[in-house]
Amino acid sequence: MKPSRKPADLNFPRPLVTVDVVIFTVLDDALKVVLVRRPEEDGDPFPGRWALPGGFIDVDKDASLLDCALRKLQEKTGVSAPYLEQLGSWGGADRDPRGWSATHAFFALMPSQDLTLEKGANAAQVEWVEAGAAGRKRLAFDHAEIVAAAIARLRSKVEYTSLPAFLLSEPFTLPQLQHTYEVVLGRPVDKSAFRKRMLDGGFMEEAGTVESASGRPAMGYRLRDRSQAALFPRTFSPRDAAAPGA
Repeated sequence: MKPSRKPADLNFPRPLVTVDVVIFTVLDDALKVVLVRRPEEDGDPFPGRWALPGGFIDVDKDASLLDCALRKLQEKTGVSAPYLEQLGSWGGADRDPRGWSATHAFFALMPSQDLTLEKGANAAQVEWVEAGAAGRKRLAFDHAEIVAAAIARLRSKVEYTSLPAFLLSEPFTLPQLQHTYEVVLGRPVDKSAFRKRMLDGGFMEEAGTVESASGRPAMGYRLRDRSQAALFPRTFSPRDAAAPGA
């Protein structure tokens, strides 16, 4: 029989630990993120400033960082199963005036349709903001740095993965998917090269005809696996860019 072990002595200073989520969507032909305005209350850090949705880990509810991120997403958007990926961790003695703190950041991708943004106890206002402009809002804590890192990660991975498909409701058409890629990348891509890459990728399956933006029937698609993105053998190269006036 193994000897019983004494409980660890936890009588030492511990940092504040939070989870923050960069929630991306494509809305009004722009890549956008969710920001919340912090309440203007005495003693609240960064009162009235915009910030990312998130909050403290609840040790009674959250068995993992992922569980905390999913809970915060559910509270803010009502969506329980978006694409979610861990981005990184930020910490230090000066990022939160209440004390030494660390946050674990995630980014989420979700369609804009049927999303309802919810206010909360620490969110007096909730809005979609253009991703490129979010960092210019004097965000609370180090959230501007986190948003910039999330945008860079997303755009880098879009070059060789199917991630933009997670920003669309299903079924979606190839023109809708191409437009979403172009919004996220911030540049056009060649239509024929794009279609070949998507159809050869094997990550979609046909879902029957749907009405396209032109009013004509078009083939609709849905993802075969919503738990992970497909990887392409190469990135979008300059020759994949659309020709001027195309």
